[in-house]
Formats: sequence, structure tokens, C-alpha cells
Amino acid sequence: MKIGVPREIKNHEYRVGLTPNSVRELVHHGHEVLVEQGAGAAIGFSDDAYLASGALMLERAADVYRTAQLIVKVKEPQTEEIPLLQPQQTLFTFLHLAPDPQLTRALQHSGVIAIAYETVTDRSGRLPLLAPMSEIAGRIAVQAGARSLEMEAGGRGVLLSGAPGVPAGNVVVIGGGVVGRNAVSIACGMGADVTVLDTSMQTLRELDQQFGNRIQTLNSTRTALDEVLPQADLVIGAVLIPGAAAPKLVNRNHLESMKSGSVIVDVAIDQGGCVETARPTTHSAPTFVEEGVVHYCVANMPGAVARTSTQALNNATLPFVLALADKGTRQALLDDPFLLQGLNIWCGQLTSAEVAASQQVDYSSRESLLSS
Repeated sequence: MKIGVPREIKNHEYRVGLTPNSVRELVHHGHEVLVEQGAGAAIGFSDDAYLASGALMLERAADVYRTAQLIVKVKEPQTEEIPLLQPQQTLFTFLHLAPDPQLTRALQHSGVIAIAYETVTDRSGRLPLLAPMSEIAGRIAVQAGARSLEMEAGGRGVLLSGAPGVPAGNVVVIGGGVVGRNAVSIACGMGADVTVLDTSMQTLRELDQQFGNRIQTLNSTRTALDEVLPQADLVIGAVLIPGAAAPKLVNRNHLESMKSGSVIVDVAIDQGGCVETARPTTHSAPTFVEEGVVHYCVANMPGAVARTSTQALNNATLPFVLALADKGTRQALLDDPFLLQGLNIWCGQLTSAEVAASQQVDYSSRESLLSS
């Protein structure tokens, strides 16, 4: 199979779909890998490294898209990439379609087969391709929040660790999943006063066992949010409903009750955000202020540490890329019900119930489309 790896063009996105090591594995399996020149150069994966791994380097993204049967990316196609997609071509990448009807319609119109990293599951119902990026995003969230709390960045001038004779900063983490757990770990490591909220008592028990008296755990209710948000210096929004738009848990009234110069990092912004006032930002302009509260809502947070993120992502995605290439897309999906959960669009048909519900549109069964 011919596998294409275009250079990412989203703002300050330096990750790449396949590393040279991944290319070498695919070439060993008899596949041809087409990589756009400079795709990994910014993070130390030179064109020479790709050539040494057996890749064929192409000068333009258009050449990659025109030739490849399988496109392996990191982020969703940008506006200028949509016309390059080919009918019946397989696109394997993060998509986050639920809050983006425009992209959903464009992918349907293109005729591609779109498989989303973030909805591929495993036997335990977890999200193995989203998990490594969620781990990194959770860790970055605290770093970004700490930086945004500095006066020069518009924050209220609080050091999360505190200082001798001065109390530590107050961090509230909404959601105790992969993002939240990693955010809690970093915040605790920095010496902050940490509270985490979740609706799952099992999750709260696990967090309590892991972190003990270093954190406070609370059942996530409207009352709990009303009580903890006014005390927070930093709020991490770490809510996820797989494949669906994130619920708006923090509203404008909450912001009015918060301290001036406090910070919200909405990690759920890829899925629409869990904060009413959140809107996607970029690494070039990562923050804005609403109601006196600094919002950090970068939609590709792991891109800030692109080399680490690319390696972590490839560790998770490579087995699925190999399956798609070795078996062909249809057979790989039929053979693996967990990969099948990643199928969002099949040649014009929306196949995700979660995306359909978020956008209030119809969808078709994955199984019925594949069997027809």
C-alpha cells in the first residue's frame, strides 16, 4: 500500500504522522511510504533520516495526497487540505468532529474514509490512541496554567508552589480521567493545593488511593463547582465524553465569582470545551480574558512538545497503521471491532452516533456500510 505523510500546517503544529522508525517498519512490511519534504525537520526528523528508513520524499503536499491510498496525519485537515483529499482514500488522524459540523460536511463531501484516533477503543473501553496525548496535555496544562498566572502573562501573580510563609496556589481539576490524573500529578509535584472533581466515585477512590492527603476529592455537582471555583487560582477543564461534544460545566456566572487574574485551561477545547466562554486559541496567541479570568484554550496543546508527542503517538498508532496497510482498510476494520469504533465517515456517510447526536443529524451503521 502507498502511505502518505504530509507536513502538518495547523498553527505551530510540528508533530508528524510517522517517525522514521515507523516508516522503517512499514517498508519492512512491503509498503511504500511517501513523506512530504520537511515534514519532521522541526523536531529533528530530517529528510535524510526518512530516506535512510526507506521513505520516498515528495516536494509538495499535493503530490502526497494525490498518490497515497492511506494518509497518516496528526491533526484534522485544515481548510486548504480538504481539496487535496481523494475519494475512497483512507484518512487516519485526530478529527474531533463533534463540535465542527463544517469539517464533518467537508469530509463527507470529499468521499474519504475517515478514522479518528480519538474514538478507537480497546477491550476495556479505553481510548488507546488518545491516551498518550491526553497524558501529555494534562501535564502541559499545569505548566501552561502556571505560566499564565504570572503577571506578565495577565495572571494574578501567584506561584503554585507558594513560598516559605506564603500559601500554595489553589488548583481545581474538573475531571479525573487521563488528562485530569496527569494534571493532578504535576500540580501536586509543584506543591499546589489541589482539588479534583469527578462524577465517578470509583475514579475518586482511585485518585484518593494514589495521592492520599495531598489532594481533596469531590463529587462533581453544581454545588461543588459553585463552592470551589471562587477559591481557585487555576482551573483545569479535563472533561471527556468520547466522540461527543464536551458538556459546558463552567458558565459565565462562575467566572464572575472567580478571582481577577485567575486562570482556566480548557483541555477539552478540541471537543468544544467544557467552559461556556472558551474558544479555540493557538500557540501564537494562546490566551484571552473574559470576566477578568485568563483563558488558555490551545486546541493542539501537545504540539508544544512535538518531539515527545510524536514519539508517544507513534508508539500507539503504528500497530493500527500496519493493520490498515497490511490488510486494506475494509478488512482491517472488519477484523478489529476496536479499530472499527474509530470509523467516523465512510465514503460520504457519517458513521459516528456521538457526532450525529452532537450535530443533530442522521448517521449510518458502521457494520451495515462495511457489509454492503
